[in-house]
Amino acid sequence: MSDVVLYLNPEAFDTKGPALMGRQSAGESFLRGYLRHSRSPRWAFWNVANRKPEVLSAALAELADVNRPVSWIARHDRGGLARIGNVHLPQPNVAREGWRRNMAGLRRGYGISGITHTTASMDIMDSLADLMSAPIEPWDSLICTSSAVRASVEIELEAVRVDLEERLGATRVSTPNLLTIPLAINTEDFQSTPDQRKAWRERLDIPDDAVVVLYMGRFNPAVKMNPLPMALALEKAARRSSKPVFWVQAGWATSAEAETTYHDECRALCPSVGYRHVDGREAGTRFSIWSVADLFISLSDNIQETFGLTPLEAMAAGLPGVVSDWDGYRDTLRHGVDGFRAATYAPAAGAGRDLAYRHANDWISYDLYVGAASQVIAVSVDEAAQGLLDLIENDDLRRRMGRSAQARARSLFDWSAVIPQYEALWTEMSARREAARPLPAMPRNLAPNPRRLDPFHLFGGYATEWSSPSTLLMLTPGRTAADVEALMAMKLPTFGGFTGPTREEALKVVETLSDGSQRSIRDLVADAPPGRRPFLERGLLWMVKYDILTLLARGAHVA
Repeated sequence: MSDVVLYLNPEAFDTKGPALMGRQSAGESFLRGYLRHSRSPRWAFWNVANRKPEVLSAALAELADVNRPVSWIARHDRGGLARIGNVHLPQPNVAREGWRRNMAGLRRGYGISGITHTTASMDIMDSLADLMSAPIEPWDSLICTSSAVRASVEIELEAVRVDLEERLGATRVSTPNLLTIPLAINTEDFQSTPDQRKAWRERLDIPDDAVVVLYMGRFNPAVKMNPLPMALALEKAARRSSKPVFWVQAGWATSAEAETTYHDECRALCPSVGYRHVDGREAGTRFSIWSVADLFISLSDNIQETFGLTPLEAMAAGLPGVVSDWDGYRDTLRHGVDGFRAATYAPAAGAGRDLAYRHANDWISYDLYVGAASQVIAVSVDEAAQGLLDLIENDDLRRRMGRSAQARARSLFDWSAVIPQYEALWTEMSARREAARPLPAMPRNLAPNPRRLDPFHLFGGYATEWSSPSTLLMLTPGRTAADVEALMAMKLPTFGGFTGPTREEALKVVETLSDGSQRSIRDLVADAPPGRRPFLERGLLWMVKYDILTLLARGAHVA
């Protein structure tokens, strides 16, 4: 049996929509890699979107050969997660799932692993901070995709820990297990061919003797990267080069107006460069456009970035790169071996407090928050230009660095090398959980999630009185089983139907009370299966609400 259930929401793996996001591309790539390289004899998926299993099975079959038994865990079945042992989330909300696990009474029933993508949004920052106070177990794990994002997460968790200790006197906080496992790609998807190269160059009207520099990604200077430093560096290199230089940008923008602005301003800063752009969302383009290029450029400057897949994709295609020395790029492309990394410069700590304050108050949007920060993160244009020039002018250097980059991508960043690291983690999580000492019984006054209390406890003071096992009920005079059937056929009484009794339960109660007797709630639910008794208890008040039953109040109304 598999050691893990994979959270499967099709939206997280959908790369066919008009607004393709990096997390979706990464999600699809991971799922394909898992199906191809998992060593588990069985697979298990958590059907969180409540789709038909046959529809999901067909979607999996489009990605890879489904060549072993598959189990589908229903979205409400956390017991199913416990039967498998672990659940893996395609995002970092480990704390949220920890609370939900606690509410299900399964604190040690299964382990939770999650993964970082962007960590700059308030929602994700809050979810990371919650790790320090949620019911997280030592085997629960957060996978950081790069050394840079792991350091960032550690900084945030330490700040939260200090706050809890200094402000609230906390002596114990959760200790999430952090580890670094890189993202990966299916490297065979990025094989360049001479025929593709010829077709793309003809389509884009690029001469055979031109050196083509490729950028792939979203055309969004606020939340992706500002393209103008790339334009400036390319212009400097092109002016010094003896060869014709072309820049192909493959990507997509949020609107036609934004795309026009993006390309017009890029083109204005690199007049010596042949400028071309294509829509990078189509799968045929995403996997073949690499053939047009001789080298790759990506000068990331944004705090929303944590790893960066496109430099890896370029490496897999055999392209050397000129990239910024930023976040996860530092873990993938080796300076002077697989290409060149240009230095980046950011303000010292304390210079962005106003940005954090404005964003925390919702005075500026997320896009403006990360975009404003990126405006004062500088990439060395001179270093980027020199790296470009070296690669443009030296065919042998391009080929040597391209071969090195491709070998590195295949050996370290293909899913065949990374999926075993995931599976080793899940095996270790299971072993640690199974070896842990039993938990003491939870105190009766300790809520399984104090932020999500039972509404009838939290708002218990709203009603005149509340029911109890000794509350007496009787059949309202004149009411029969036909009245129950009529109610069940209406829409308004059955809204939120899962909160009321089933048809069979309601009819049985009517039959029991049809002799004119008065019965306690305790007596009326006694014959129900133990798991249904709490639901039938509250369902009896549904019958009171619609005058099928009459409740015998304990006292007069109070002001």
